[in-house]
Amino acid sequence: MAQLVIDIGNTFTKLAVFNGNELVWTNHYQQASSDLLLEIVSKHAIQKAILSSVKTESEVWLAALEKKVKVVHFNRNMASGVKNHYRTPHTLGLDRLIGVMAVKHLYPNGYNLVIDAGTCITYDGIDADGNYLGGSISPGLSMRYRALNHFTAGLPLVQANLQFNNMYGDDTTTAIQSGVQNGIRYEVQGFIQSYLNQAVSLNIILTGGDTVFLDTVLKNSIFAGYIKLEPYLVLKGLNAAIQKHND
Repeated sequence: MAQLVIDIGNTFTKLAVFNGNELVWTNHYQQASSDLLLEIVSKHAIQKAILSSVKTESEVWLAALEKKVKVVHFNRNMASGVKNHYRTPHTLGLDRLIGVMAVKHLYPNGYNLVIDAGTCITYDGIDADGNYLGGSISPGLSMRYRALNHFTAGLPLVQANLQFNNMYGDDTTTAIQSGVQNGIRYEVQGFIQSYLNQAVSLNIILTGGDTVFLDTVLKNSIFAGYIKLEPYLVLKGLNAAIQKHND
């Protein structure tokens, strides 16, 4: 049975087709459309779909999709295996909840720290017993560069440079790259170390659009042996949720 998974984020709509647990196709779009969704349904013989969105308004293509297949809207009650101790559970982003649910499904026997590097960088830990206590949110890579340009009169909009690896910059462009990219490096390493101080063993799961940047930052660090790359973590979590869902 083929399932269509739809993850609507702040920047992109990510789509994936699974056959059981096997990911057979995925792509991302700035804006999906009815024609695109219906083409995927037809091509892959989709029988049901699951959707998660950070937005509150309905997408215009949703009605057309629901006429063709059963669409399940992910909700917090579907986060199997997660004991959510967040003080305001209704405010926890579904993407973060799906992320910890997914790692509990993929790596059930350890303490997992999910670092999701997208529009924002989020840090969320879940222990081997499924306890989720909370997490952290900070500005993402692109957001930091844009903020320096937007909130100052003289700083230019600079692009990320994955090859930059200096302790300091020797002009304005490289000084900004040093501040942004080294700032993220030290931030990420600090969070990882704080979790390692409390966990005997730790899986560090990197996901999100800037996974390659984070992997580059950490690959020569003392944490490299703990890292697991899961670029499709949220998609895998949604797929696990729809397979457990009773029609």
